[in-house]
Amino acid sequence: RDPPMSDLDDLLQQEFPVADNYLYLNHAGVGPWSSRTGAAVRQFAAQNVDMGARDYPAWVEVEQALRVSLARLVNAPSPDDIALLKNTSEALSMVAHGYPWKPGDNVVLSEEEFPSNRLVWESLAARGVTVRYVSLQDVPDPELALLAAADAQTRLLSVSTVQYASGLRMDLRRLGQGCHEKGIAFCVDAIQGLGVLPHDVQGMQIDFLMADAHKWLLSPEGTAVFYCAARWRPQLVLHQFGWHMIEDHYNFNPHGWKPAASARRFECGSPNMLGIHALTASLSLLEEIGSKEIQRRVLGNAEYLFAGIRQRPHLQLITRTDEGRYAGIVTFRHTQVSDDKLYQHLMGLNVVCAKRGGGIRFSPHVYNTHESLERALEYTEL
Repeated sequence: RDPPMSDLDDLLQQEFPVADNYLYLNHAGVGPWSSRTGAAVRQFAAQNVDMGARDYPAWVEVEQALRVSLARLVNAPSPDDIALLKNTSEALSMVAHGYPWKPGDNVVLSEEEFPSNRLVWESLAARGVTVRYVSLQDVPDPELALLAAADAQTRLLSVSTVQYASGLRMDLRRLGQGCHEKGIAFCVDAIQGLGVLPHDVQGMQIDFLMADAHKWLLSPEGTAVFYCAARWRPQLVLHQFGWHMIEDHYNFNPHGWKPAASARRFECGSPNMLGIHALTASLSLLEEIGSKEIQRRVLGNAEYLFAGIRQRPHLQLITRTDEGRYAGIVTFRHTQVSDDKLYQHLMGLNVVCAKRGGGIRFSPHVYNTHESLERALEYTEL
């Protein structure tokens, strides 16, 4: 049950002191930590200073509990479907260079993808795999455009939940259904949506999903979730090997070893225990707030920005505003001032934002208030 609104507002004020000094609107870049996440990192550091790894078995329990929380977050059938990797790019590389390609195969992508979801597929050119790019700019039906680009040689479609520059939100359920009907794998870079939007890997028929923790999950860089559907695990060829990825990983004399049946097979070495403790704390806050309330507030912030931008003749929206097509990213341009000048002006006034997609990108989270968004918009009047 979600806490009463007044209690929730108090909680958010306590958890995000960053809001006292900055108008922090760059959660699509690198988000700030909550107070409890910072406390978890400090506590873990102090434990390491005071007693080293004496309590390592307890750390492993935290690691396993995190897999359970992440499986719940994406509605995975089992925690065994969850691997803990370094970042989104590593997870995408696991898929791209593990998939059983044949010369002549192709991958379908949008032209607007972040480099992480472009380079890994382009790197397959030496193996005879090509990339089919689809422009989603000004396309009324992005899902139809992507699915229409698939042919008999298409083996996989990879897309971001939300496009990092334009803020375009994809209908993952529709794409998953379309991929299933065409017999191609469906890969989702969820980094711009996980923590705000629902991701149901079963209902959306997602084969692979990955997301780093440092954006909307409000945790440090260096820890990422990788979901791999059970049927795909034995089909992905492994290219990284080490003690942690084998079935009996506490047998340090492993003659005749085999990779773990679970997604741990993708974790070649020692886990990032510091990041694991941090992400565990971050997820506890998101679960306490409640997914429905987070989505309501983040979408409400986007809608507030849409309205404010429309009221200002000197601003022009880039992000689509039709229902179901936006999430937490709002990108706009100034009609008389360059992006560089406006960006430097806003950053000089402690409005932490980004320059993306031919404009300025605001990406507020659950704790950002409408009052703070109004001030940020006022600062665009140079």
